[in-house]
Amino acid sequence: MVSKLRVSVVYAPAARQVQEVQLELDTPCNAWDAWDAVVRSGLPVLFPELLATPPAIGIWGRKVTAAHALRDQDRVELYRPLRVDPKVARRERFVQQGARTAGLFAKRRAGAKPGY
Repeated sequence: MVSKLRVSVVYAPAARQVQEVQLELDTPCNAWDAWDAVVRSGLPVLFPELLATPPAIGIWGRKVTAAHALRDQDRVELYRPLRVDPKVARRERFVQQGARTAGLFAKRRAGAKPGY
């Protein structure tokens, strides 16, 4: 008798949009088998970018390899690539806010030296 493993596969195509698919897989099963099942489930039909570049895989917020063994009730997450480098985004926000209104210079005590 082959036992079944229940996992949920989650993909967020954009901020605040989450698509979740519940799958039943045969045991033993690894993360690559879950990806195979996702392809068969039809999720890539809705989001073709999944097939263009295979996404990174994680379980419960931790990145794993394709050979990682899955357990019952695992949450398999498919990570999309970053669209903007976080360092560049932070620099752009800082420029928009202005140097005097951000960071150490945002709040000053009355009579204090600049930067303190």
